Amino acid sequence: MRTALADLLGAEGYRVITATDGVAGLERAVREQPDLVLLDLMMPKLDGFAVCAELRRRGHAEPILMLTAKGQIEDRVSGLDAGADDYLVKPFSTEELLARVRALLRRRERHTPPVRELCLGDSRVDLVLQRAWRGRTELHLTAKEYAILRLLAEAEGEPVTRERFLDRVWGYGAFPTTRTVDNHLASLRAKLEPDLAQPRWLKTVHGVGYRLECPAGKSSCPNPQNL
Repeated sequence: MRTALADLLGAEGYRVITATDGVAGLERAVREQPDLVLLDLMMPKLDGFAVCAELRRRGHAEPILMLTAKGQIEDRVSGLDAGADDYLVKPFSTEELLARVRALLRRRERHTPPVRELCLGDSRVDLVLQRAWRGRTELHLTAKEYAILRLLAEAEGEPVTRERFLDRVWGYGAFPTTRTVDNHLASLRAKLEPDLAQPRWLKTVHGVGYRLECPAGKSSCPNPQNL
């Protein structure tokens, strides 16, 4: 089932990560920050109820779709009470699974307010107009750099993996490496950080990726025309 679902979702253009038991699944979900979790109820080591509850306890808000052969009302209630967003009972059609995945991802996007601007010390980045200033000087940022900053801002302080950058910023038609991400972050630091030796805003999370130290959307951003 795990292999078949990975193949199905991969064919639809999703990047899929899998785990063989509940403990490994919890660790990967925490580390990789998937946009959606497909969670089987009956798993070795840690069942779906426990994994779901632990993800919610740690503050992870990504949609969770429970998959199980159990169809009793009490099992559905327990899953939803543990924090699941939806419940699909086996056997199910691939069309219904894909429809529910799409619906949950649309709901997630609607509940994530778009980040319009970032204030990083004396730098201001307008993510809508794709313009940036450092003090009185307007900066030249590439489209990829704006996309990287938007993804970091939407993560709200959580680390973003290099693989997630590649999926969301470069997409499936390109074939970059994780080194590409590092090079773009180095370029952004050169433009936005006051001290490259000790970055204040664009932080490296060793073994994972990067995170943005500054919260998004501060209303105290200076207007560049008034500086």
